[in-house]
Amino acid sequence: MKILVLLKQTFDTEETIALTKGKVSEDGVKFVINPYDEYAVEEAVSIKEKHGGEVTVVTVGPSRAEAALRTALAVGADKAVIVEDESVFGDEYMISKVLASVAKRDTYDLIIGGYMAVDDGAAQVGPRLAEELGIPHISTITRMEIESGNIRVEKDMEGDIEIIEAAMPVLVTAQQGLNEPRYPSLPGIMKAKKKAIERITAADLGLNIEEILSKTEVLDQFLPPKKVAGKVLEGELPHQVSELVELLRNEAKVV
Repeated sequence: MKILVLLKQTFDTEETIALTKGKVSEDGVKFVINPYDEYAVEEAVSIKEKHGGEVTVVTVGPSRAEAALRTALAVGADKAVIVEDESVFGDEYMISKVLASVAKRDTYDLIIGGYMAVDDGAAQVGPRLAEELGIPHISTITRMEIESGNIRVEKDMEGDIEIIEAAMPVLVTAQQGLNEPRYPSLPGIMKAKKKAIERITAADLGLNIEEILSKTEVLDQFLPPKKVAGKVLEGELPHQVSELVELLRNEAKVV
């Protein structure tokens, strides 16, 4: 069984976001594997340990993303690929086109990614990639079993559980609760340092940049306004209602 894991390197969720001229500053920032992608890596490695096979992790990003790939290799992935080409660092449309080109270089039975990246929250790359490859897609899974070329997954649905079965090849995206990601062991870290990471460009993939240009553009970014202290309305209920309506109309200007 061949498994492809989609991985993105993101800000540590405990980092403070700072903006410089409308762009997020990366100065002194700690980068980690996107938390939802950690579940994807763990699930892929666990499947390999149970059923056998090969796990490849892939990312599209700058050279610093190699650290995230090394971590995935340290916990049990076999191969790593980085598309280290600024010409394809675009939106979800562009990234899915690039990942599709990478995936088509081989035949994968299962593709796993986190259901979203915590830095943009778009949750689009997985579904878009499945569409590009013409394979089924199941999002936000919390449990998965494999048997005889088929998968059976569970996903939370408004307080209940939905069970879905699909034949491989299939793409799934991981939600919190799917597993408990392991920490890299010291032997695993040492082995990962010796494993080669394949670096490829748009030219290597035969991509025509003009044909896959991003469909969206970020024009500006800004931090949310600071919260102001709330008001406590006093007096009898009719008086509170009247005062609330006046505040909503004249101060908040929402009615």
